[in-house]
Amino acid sequence: MEYETIRVLQGYIYWFLTIVLVVFLYGYIYHLYKNQRSGKVDYEKYSRLALDDDLGDTLIEARNKKEKKES
Repeated sequence: MEYETIRVLQGYIYWFLTIVLVVFLYGYIYHLYKNQRSGKVDYEKYSRLALDDDLGDTLIEARNKKEKKES
């Protein structure tokens, strides 16, 4: 392949990947917004997590040891 062909191909790949990553970003933002709006997750209670990070501070959510999270 010639140098110019490689540079043109590189430009097209760059724009394609940029568009794909922007679509994923907006999809993730919409997912967070939808979960917050429907009440599944309350992200506002996590906003003080950086400030209240001492070992003696209260927990954000109670941990249930009996219930296993399924992945």
